[in-house]
Amino acid sequence: MQQNKLENRQMTLASRPHGAPSKENFALKLSSLPEIQDGQVLLRTVYLSLDPYMRGRMSDAESYAEPVALGATMIGGTINRVVSSKHADFSEGDWVLSYVVGWQDYGVSDGRDLVKLDPAQAPVSYALGMLGMPGFTAYMGLKDIGQPKAGETLVVAAATGPVGATVAQMGKLLGCKVVAIAGGEQKCRFALENLGVDACVDHKADDFAEQLAKACPDGIDIYFENVGGKVFDAVLPLLNTSARIPVCGTIAAYNATELPAGPDRLGLLMSTILMKRMTVKGFIIFDDYGHRYPEFAKDMAAWLAEGKMHYKEQIVDGLENAPDALRGLLEGKNFGKLVIRVGQDELL
Repeated sequence: MQQNKLENRQMTLASRPHGAPSKENFALKLSSLPEIQDGQVLLRTVYLSLDPYMRGRMSDAESYAEPVALGATMIGGTINRVVSSKHADFSEGDWVLSYVVGWQDYGVSDGRDLVKLDPAQAPVSYALGMLGMPGFTAYMGLKDIGQPKAGETLVVAAATGPVGATVAQMGKLLGCKVVAIAGGEQKCRFALENLGVDACVDHKADDFAEQLAKACPDGIDIYFENVGGKVFDAVLPLLNTSARIPVCGTIAAYNATELPAGPDRLGLLMSTILMKRMTVKGFIIFDDYGHRYPEFAKDMAAWLAEGKMHYKEQIVDGLENAPDALRGLLEGKNFGKLVIRVGQDELL
């Protein structure tokens, strides 16, 4: 069923997953188009962002944000067109970025959560990636926590994803030696040929830890963490004194239902942090750095316009395919920023 003018499709959370999410955890419901009041706008979704944090919102475990309620529409960033407006600042046809519509065709906003987009500046879907939350995460995590210096070694996990690819390219712009970590020969080739990294190590290789050590003969000064698991296990012994670790995610553990097997390594981690006087800092981008968004937007737009940053999207058609696409994202099957095309660009 395609998007239309008469019905609103809503992908809701039907049950909480145990392990990896599946189609059975979602339900597609139909409703009437919402009506707007004075000061509101009716939005139609064109693009929906899929991001790893969504797995956490499907769980009712304690976290930094409230979980999605059972029966509620799944949350997510969207690129929308204004269908109708009773708000002085928005007109029919405007392109906007929203974080209140989520996984559905239509939504209502009072305008406070909306960011107007200029399709002449860049493809509007970029506001879900390099010019949006993932790019902002990369920018602040690297600049404010990583504090890169020319000549230092920066290691980036998930280096062909929207956050990692931005970190890798920023690292080169700021004079670092950049070692990328990615899953598979194709992704590593992309990182070398398109992101300009100095080396790329395949985390699927049997001798991954040995390859990483060889690529970092002078150790690691900055490790941008968004994976965890065996990747961090290989990074830990290579970290230099005063190393910095911005932590924006641990996707390797998002579907875990129990603690990892093997010896308890917490003591090793804590003693390494102490002995090497490392900085390990987690951050939630808009909670911690929302006030610096204009700084990011100015720099990233300029770098993109000047051809200094390269960006890759993977677009999947159809709201009904979002559940499978999210599962694939959590398993590392995406290549670039994963976006669902919910509806057509043109006005209906």
